[in-house]
Amino acid sequence: MLDQTIDCVVTDATGARPLHPIRPAGLAEALEALPPAQAGYLRDIGFKAAAGELVLLPGDTGLAAAVFGLGEDPSPFPFGALPTRLPDATTWALQPGAYDADTAVLGFCLGAYRYTALKPTDRTLARLVLPAGGAPRSLSQAAATWMVRDLINTPANLLGPVELATLAADLGRRHGATVTVAEGEALDRDYPTVAAVGRGSARPPRVTTFHWRGSAAHDTAPLLSLCGKGVCFDSGGYDLKPSAGMLRMKKDMGGAATVLGLARMIMEADLPIRLAVRVGCVENSVSGNAMRPLDVIRTRSGRTVEVGNTDAEGRLVLCDLLAEACEEAPALLVDCATLTGAARVALGPELPALFSSDDGWADAVMRSGLGVHDPVWRLPLWAGYASWLSSPVAEMNNVSSKPYAGAIVAALFLQRFVSIEINWLHLDLYAWNDQTTPGRPEGGEAMAMRALFAAVNERWN
Repeated sequence: MLDQTIDCVVTDATGARPLHPIRPAGLAEALEALPPAQAGYLRDIGFKAAAGELVLLPGDTGLAAAVFGLGEDPSPFPFGALPTRLPDATTWALQPGAYDADTAVLGFCLGAYRYTALKPTDRTLARLVLPAGGAPRSLSQAAATWMVRDLINTPANLLGPVELATLAADLGRRHGATVTVAEGEALDRDYPTVAAVGRGSARPPRVTTFHWRGSAAHDTAPLLSLCGKGVCFDSGGYDLKPSAGMLRMKKDMGGAATVLGLARMIMEADLPIRLAVRVGCVENSVSGNAMRPLDVIRTRSGRTVEVGNTDAEGRLVLCDLLAEACEEAPALLVDCATLTGAARVALGPELPALFSSDDGWADAVMRSGLGVHDPVWRLPLWAGYASWLSSPVAEMNNVSSKPYAGAIVAALFLQRFVSIEINWLHLDLYAWNDQTTPGRPEGGEAMAMRALFAAVNERWN
């Protein structure tokens, strides 16, 4: 899954037909530039250049060109409709217009993604000729997105903790990182909460850590630390999920997948920073060895946690990773997790919840998200709810007894394992598209990844 072949783009323009992306404001000028017969046809059928409006134009020997309406949408996603709507196995060359060519390439590639590992297809989608310069950043982002989608879409019987940890290690080694994989007694000692969550499964937990440095990064270059929740399947444990709630739980490693995609983009861009990545890879299952409700776990930090609900395992996986990350005093600490249903109730499936201890970084990520059309929305770390995590037998509970503010309470739990002087971002994301829309096929999705990259790139590159 590390090797994504972006086969929807080509460099050879031989035989390519012209593709004219047009906005309503430029419609009259675009029609004037077309051959009279084509322009007349478009006028006769009432082409308005509305978003997603596609018209194929005939020529003397068959299909000659296509016009595609962009409306006022500046995002890459309108272009995501083209790989499947243009005729199969045709090749197209973008023509000048009021759009960004790199954005068009990214959108086209995002729309061309298909998960074919277990169900190959004979269909050959339309292809796009790369513009001058080759759009390397767009191709890197598309490949990272395809990797994240592949990871999330892979069934849990084929992607367990060991497989996810191995892939993370392979990604680090591919880019020259120093890699360690914790297992067995070392994992029990260094990551006791990860071990507790994974104990119920026959598939043992793993924690993969890798450290990388850009070619221009010096010893005091900013250290970015990334932590990802990699629960490869979540049954809920003894607090068992209903069957409907368990159905998509192969995606519960979406946070780890997102972190790995972000790390891939950073390393491919060779940003002048130091990078630390940690992914906790576990399966939350039911067995005689599984953690029980009201068990108490002593975490890596030494703090004790009462397990109020075994289905709130993601925060247990993350808390030891965050504590270890803080020991390195990073300039920025980021964690990504499919953590709470409450975040989806608050913001819906398309908008990840952002929590942060630093207003500057929070504003930067929100601004970058809007700029690259990968939005997030900030929710508060409301200290007034911190007491809801109290426990009569341990220093804290992993859940609140109150049915309110679940995403905020989960973030407050994680905050207890982050040193107060550390700039910290927590992303509570869905990592899934419930239905196919242009550029966003149904299934696993890399949410907030491009927003985070843009913010880091703007600050440190």
